Order: sequence, then structure tokens, then C-alpha cells
Amino acid sequence: MTNKIYDIVIIGGGPGGIGTAIEASAHKVGEILLIEKTDNHSNTIRKFYKDNKRVDKDYKGQVTTLQGNVEFYDGTKETTLDYFDDLLDSDKIDSSFNTEVEKMVRAGDLLEIHTSAGLIKSRNAVISIGKMGKPNKPAYKIPPSIKAQVNFNLDKCSSNEKILVVGGGNSAAEYAYDLADQNNNVTMVYRKATFSRLNETNEDMLNKYHGEERLRLRMNTDIESLENDGGKVKVNYNDGFSVLYDRVIYAIGGTTPVDFLKSCGVDVNENNQPIFDEHQETSAKCVYVAGDIAFKSGGSIAIALNHGYHIVNNIIRKRGQIFSHTEKTASL
Repeated sequence: MTNKIYDIVIIGGGPGGIGTAIEASAHKVGEILLIEKTDNHSNTIRKFYKDNKRVDKDYKGQVTTLQGNVEFYDGTKETTLDYFDDLLDSDKIDSSFNTEVEKMVRAGDLLEIHTSAGLIKSRNAVISIGKMGKPNKPAYKIPPSIKAQVNFNLDKCSSNEKILVVGGGNSAAEYAYDLADQNNNVTMVYRKATFSRLNETNEDMLNKYHGEERLRLRMNTDIESLENDGGKVKVNYNDGFSVLYDRVIYAIGGTTPVDFLKSCGVDVNENNQPIFDEHQETSAKCVYVAGDIAFKSGGSIAIALNHGYHIVNNIIRKRGQIFSHTEKTASL
């Protein structure tokens, strides 16, 4: 890397990172660098969204007023990616793809960001990494002979299959009724008696599909083990019953990268989620969080874009306070 000192380094090229980069560029904050560990931005959308999947501004009823310089409209996976391409097509924003960030430490007034491409120095940093890239996995063993039929996204799904969706969150709900729309025989199993993490729209959709017998909800039930039974996935439940499925899909949440956050000096709460204030600033001075990592559960692209607005405006505000203090000191 160069000896350049950046004003903002953004770790992660999802909507939160993109929103921050565009806001910083629009406000002429200074030198901006976007770091992404994959070969392109918006990896979660590319990997986990099916082709032509609808992408709504007001995700699942979360009505959001965009506050910054990024406009965002309803569209599809493809139009959303094209729009983000256009936003980032600027020589005012440096980028470094296929680059892993190892840790971040404070050195005086600067942050030293250690990456696979070398050391980068910045005045501010934004952690905008996702959680879906490292999905939670069950504690019981998945036999190697059926691993091709056990998935953590919809990549290998088609139609006319008997499918079990495991989980009780928004991702599980969306997987379940999306698969039901593809003429699959779908069961959704959740270990609790009632849902506690669903937004209102998803819960209404699940109840509607269940009532119309377009999918089945199997509540208050846990899985004890999986077996290979003649090429099918045999699921053994804790109620004593066993059922054969063509495919099992887990949607039991993502794993917040706690070790990485701690290596950056960011405090986490009892649920291993980063602690931050109303400006998205963490306990580590000048280190912010945006996008997926800042959501307790699910969140919309529009909200992630607004994170960038709040972050950049806070950096500008703090910079103004520093300049004001310097001017007052000089006049004494």
C-alpha cells in the first residue's frame, strides 16, 4: 500500500460501506478507501439473493426515509447491483478488493489497519462487514454423505422437492415461503413455541401460507440428528418422530465476528454484538459500524445507507469541533 493517510477507511463493500463511501465523497471529506475481502462489492446480495429476486426499499414493511445523498428504489438483485456499480464508479473513492483485514490498532491520532495487502493508516474507520458469510451451524454432526443436500442458502434449490427449513428468524421465513412459491413441499421447524424475532410482514406471510397449507409450521420442536437414508436426509426430532426430506436448509443466524471486533478495540455486549452510539461510533474512538453488523436481527438496505449518512455527518461535526478548538487556542 502507499504511504497515504486516509480520512476514512471502510471495511466491507456492502450497502452500509457503499453508503458511507458515497456520503464521504459527496461531502468532500478527503481521502476515502473501500476494502472488500471478495472480488466485488455487495457479496451478500450476489451470493444469497436468487437471480431476479425483488429488492424493496422498504424491506418487509420497514418504512425508511433516506437521509443522505444516496437515492434507492425498489428493484431486483440485478438493478440494485448495477446501481451500486454506478455509485462507486468514481475516481474519488479508492478501492482494494480481495483484501483481508487482520486487525486495527490505534497509533496516536491515527488508526493502523493491518491487511493482507499491507499496512494502511486512517483517521477514521468504518466496519461494515456482514454476518451471513459465516452462518451458524448446528451442534450435531452432518454426515458427509448428505452434505450436498444440506444447505445454508438457496443456491442449490430448485422445485418439486420436499424441503425442511430450520430456524425462526426473518431469513428462515423468507426462505420458507419463497421455496413454497417454487412448488416445493416445505416444512419450517422452530425450537420455540412462538416466534420472537420475525417482523410483522414475515409473520403474517407465514401464517397465511400455513393456513392455506402451502407450507407447514412445526413449532416447539428441535432436531437431535441427521442421517443418510437411501439418499434422503432423515431428520430425527426430539419428539420421537423421524421424517425424510430431499433437502434441509439452515437459517439459524449469522455469526458476528467477535474476535475481529475485539482486535479492533470494539466492545461487545452479552450477545456478542458491537456496542455503539446514535452516530454508529463504537467504544473505539473514530471506529464506526454500519450495515449488517450493526443490526440485531435483519435490516433494510435503506437503513444501512442511512448508517453512512450518520457516520459521515458525525465525522464532519467532530472535525469542526477540532478546528474550532484549534482556532481558539491560537488566539490565546
